[in-house]
Amino acid sequence: MTKQIVSTSAANFIKLFLLSFIFISCSSTQKNNTVNNEGQNTSSEAKPLGDFDKQGHRGCRGLMPENTIPAMLNAIGLGVTTLEMDISISKDKKLFLSHEAFLNHEITTKPDGGFIDEKEEKSFNMYQMNYADIIKYDVGMKPHPRFPEQQKMKAAKPLLSDVFKAVKEYMMTAKRPFPFYNIETKCLPETDNKFHPAPAEFVELLMKVIKENEMEDYVIIQSFDFRTLQYLHKNYPKIKTAMLVEADNKSSFRKQIKDIGFTPDIYSPESTLVIPGLIKDCHDLNMKIIPWTVNDKKKIDEFKKMGVDGIITDFPNLFNE
Repeated sequence: MTKQIVSTSAANFIKLFLLSFIFISCSSTQKNNTVNNEGQNTSSEAKPLGDFDKQGHRGCRGLMPENTIPAMLNAIGLGVTTLEMDISISKDKKLFLSHEAFLNHEITTKPDGGFIDEKEEKSFNMYQMNYADIIKYDVGMKPHPRFPEQQKMKAAKPLLSDVFKAVKEYMMTAKRPFPFYNIETKCLPETDNKFHPAPAEFVELLMKVIKENEMEDYVIIQSFDFRTLQYLHKNYPKIKTAMLVEADNKSSFRKQIKDIGFTPDIYSPESTLVIPGLIKDCHDLNMKIIPWTVNDKKKIDEFKKMGVDGIITDFPNLFNE
């Protein structure tokens, strides 16, 4: 009887030991796999905007043709956290990158190799042109009169969906976190249904592309036309918004916020408007303040010391100097 009890106890001890060993081994393997998976994460999940948001204006307009895929990819290579861009809409309702709703004389080369005169540029209304015709015009070869450092290359105005895809492919290959997209709706009340759709249609067309590409968590919609921001806030409240403010806006900060009817995520003023009091006013309302367009390294450093939350610049290489 005593010998049997001892044998049974020994057997139970061995079983318990083996079970403990298996459990520890499995836990260790699971932990290692988790660590490895985290190390390999190429960021399909959106991260919050960081402490300082480095935004490349129109990609990197000072260095490469504005609002083109090469400009966006180059800006990412320079370390931007957000790609700033503009959206226009064609006659066949395609959303593409363009600062103007017409073919700008400064950057456009005609299909026959000629240039567009400033006096006639607005007659090249892209809202009255199909996208297939728009891309026949080159926007990368003509020397830019205000950005002599800009690298010249053949380029067309890209679809927003193609920008999303190109950036995603680049980031997956580079195994880096995805950037944000600060997208400006190019519209004004006086040009509704002439150079672009009215705000509701504009936003719905934009949101359709954003949702199709699963970019809701990565986009910020900015505008000088607060009607689009108001529509977004009402119908898509989870989408981040940024109100753009020019230096000639004579309304007080408080009146601007009152007029828009809600507190956007970001207040984005022309850089000459930035003073310590404005920064405090924004932070008191839990709004980030990100001025535009700052192309001087000394000024960028000055604004950072003042406490702005980011900078929009044509020269994102300045962030690395």
